[in-house]
Amino acid sequence: MTPARTSPHTDVARLGLRERKKIKTRTAIRDAMYALIEEQGYDATTIEQIAERAEVSPSTVFRYFPTKEDIVLTDEYDPILSAELRKRPADEPWPESLRHVVKLAISAGLEEEPEIVRLRSHLLVQVPAVRSRMLESMSVTGRMLAEAVAERTGLERDSLEARVYTMSLIGGLAEISLYWAENDFEDDLHDLVDRTLNVLEHGLPTKSTPAKNT
Repeated sequence: MTPARTSPHTDVARLGLRERKKIKTRTAIRDAMYALIEEQGYDATTIEQIAERAEVSPSTVFRYFPTKEDIVLTDEYDPILSAELRKRPADEPWPESLRHVVKLAISAGLEEEPEIVRLRSHLLVQVPAVRSRMLESMSVTGRMLAEAVAERTGLERDSLEARVYTMSLIGGLAEISLYWAENDFEDDLHDLVDRTLNVLEHGLPTKSTPAKNT
């Protein structure tokens, strides 16, 4: 999903001092990295430089983000997806619930940090290491969403069907970012979400079978 300083659904003032400090440090590291990338590019940016800019030690950077790629990829919207899915009416059609929460997460990122959202998508296209790390981390998000899927469908969380569906969903969402950047951000992200979820819901369209509009 999209990078964020902290979730818009999180009331920072109600968090304890320890958690507020963690958010502040995590934000400083992210801000430092993105500023350095803008100045000198991804490859030239080192953990040591990020630490110096964020005024923390390199070991602190690694404590929050195991790799440089994780600073780019780690976001705080995956828990929102699960939480928001659980808030939707029980009788609401599953595809409708899914569209709502995915668009909610995307809108939050675009409203808060539109330029960083675009930079992150560019990095996914341009930096193989970032793209590779994204593929590795997809399983974590998939497992998180599988719990919500299981609750709504009655399937076992670890069932093959739940795992295939959630990983297909996560893979589709990842492709949205790549497609968006590859096409110079000309498309509306919400339209791309609809097109992606239409494929999952209705199957692959053909030339003789136009994609459904939702």
